[in-house]
Amino acid sequence: MSIYITVPDYIELLFHLFLHAYLYLLETWTPVHPGKEAVGVVSAVGPGVTSFKVGDVVSYADNPMGSYAEEQIIPASVAIPIPPAIDYKTAASVLLKGMTAYVLVRQAFKVQRGHTVLVHAAAAGVGSLLCQWANALGATVIGTVSTEEKVGQATQDGCRHVIVYTKEDFVTRVAEITSGEGVHVVYDAVGKDTFQVQTRPSYSVSLFSFLDGVFLWNLKSTMNYQLCFT
Repeated sequence: MSIYITVPDYIELLFHLFLHAYLYLLETWTPVHPGKEAVGVVSAVGPGVTSFKVGDVVSYADNPMGSYAEEQIIPASVAIPIPPAIDYKTAASVLLKGMTAYVLVRQAFKVQRGHTVLVHAAAAGVGSLLCQWANALGATVIGTVSTEEKVGQATQDGCRHVIVYTKEDFVTRVAEITSGEGVHVVYDAVGKDTFQVQTRPSYSVSLFSFLDGVFLWNLKSTMNYQLCFT
């Protein structure tokens, strides 16, 4: 069967893999078609599309919604070509997390050689990429994890020091590791269980992915710091 698209600058994807999207933090109306990440093969192109052709493997993340489907029509401008060496599973799972990590280490705070970085949830999806990226940039990476089983993964991803925050006082350990100076940036995807100021005065705290929708901390703990929250 031939497939035709009449919408200019759009392409249709035949999906091979999609990932779960978290909707409970968003205001939505029914009917809703969930899904915000996927990889697939271009099955048709609309008028004006010159960057892709039928058969190309592409991925997209974030918008538009609707990847929980067998096929979807999306703007060609949001599609990203996937090299042949990258399989569908890797492409679908790493794109949004990779973009998040990029923003955190290159825009929210530009990690450089000589910096000391604290990554909470270091063995999680974004945390794993943050550790690898910061380590590659020449930073000293301190990672926290919730269980002993995750220590090996965090170490493999580039953490020079790994703290099991459910068993150790990570604030004390960070102070020991940095000789009391603190770190240059904290990347925190956990929230109230891990948020305490461990940075040097006037440095950065990046907060992301609070999936419980609740973030609570004692504002008094930040009064003596000039911090940049992102």
